[in-house]
Amino acid sequence: MQKSKVFVVKTSVESVLRDIVHVFEMAEVRKVLDLSRPVILKDNISWHLPMPSSNTTPWQLEATILGLKQQGFEQIVAVENKTVVTKPQKGAKLNKLLSVYEKYSVPILYNFEHEHMRWINYEPKVKLNVLDKIFPEGIRIPEFFMGKNIVHLPTMKCHIYTTTTGAMKNAFGGLLNTKRHYAHSWIHETLVDLLKIQKEIHSGIFAVMDGTTAGNGPGPRTLKPVRTDLILASADQVAIDAVAAKIMGFDPLEIGYIRLADEQGLGNGKLENIEIVGYDISHLDYHFDVGDNLASKVGDFLWYGPFKRFQKLFFRTPLVYLFVLASEFYHDVFWWGLKGRRIFRNWRKTSPWGQLWEKY
Repeated sequence: MQKSKVFVVKTSVESVLRDIVHVFEMAEVRKVLDLSRPVILKDNISWHLPMPSSNTTPWQLEATILGLKQQGFEQIVAVENKTVVTKPQKGAKLNKLLSVYEKYSVPILYNFEHEHMRWINYEPKVKLNVLDKIFPEGIRIPEFFMGKNIVHLPTMKCHIYTTTTGAMKNAFGGLLNTKRHYAHSWIHETLVDLLKIQKEIHSGIFAVMDGTTAGNGPGPRTLKPVRTDLILASADQVAIDAVAAKIMGFDPLEIGYIRLADEQGLGNGKLENIEIVGYDISHLDYHFDVGDNLASKVGDFLWYGPFKRFQKLFFRTPLVYLFVLASEFYHDVFWWGLKGRRIFRNWRKTSPWGQLWEKY
């Protein structure tokens, strides 16, 4: 496999829109995406509350729309996903994404099964690692995704189950329905399978990652925001996640989904096979540490520990709603009330990115 390019820009609040638009030029995105096909914007709302580094930023979204339009892409549509613990409509509003979509007249579709779009059974052409075993009744994906370009808009942050989360993890919400939690015990293999499916169904794939404020700690929600002033972009979903992992302080090949994707020829996870275009990251190591929170400890016990054998009982019966309620109380009431709201307010007042957020 030839070397992959990952574009890295050291940015500022004054230049971030120009910088991201310029990335689309440097990446020659018209060679990556099919100009004759619509573009799906798949933003990342890891939490409906506006936790810094947890969600797609409004400037990341705005500049992506501007960059696509400048390159001649006019058929742009956003697709939001629903999880058992995140409210997408609320998240789009509280994270100021809705106002950006409205400003540029980008329609929003919700990929909730039986609502805005039709879901179909899909039989991948390649051998999968686990998805066909997790969903023996058939793998269902949104029919709307077929034959269209997709641009992922992740942020640079840690994750309690995958160490880091980025472009590859962003497909977890878009391609799988609300039963995606069935796959958590095999999350790394699942992400690799989803990339295989994406390569079959999309006419082009690109990612713009916001690293202006990165997330350290037990993400994707209970994070400690760290100012990093970076934007990453690439057509290689494996490579952009590998570079982000390196910047955060992790060995990319020690992260399961990156290593497996590299081994299975889906992209470059080895840094020596990645060409960094733009900012020199060789000196960067933020020494991030995922750590634990209450949710991760419970998850480790149920998804990876001795109770893994009983997960059909816990997660494929109405008992799952007990865990949903517990998660909602822990994150939205307890942790946000105890720590999150204070972190958010401090970021808004002291970080230039928080002050930019205020202007949207």
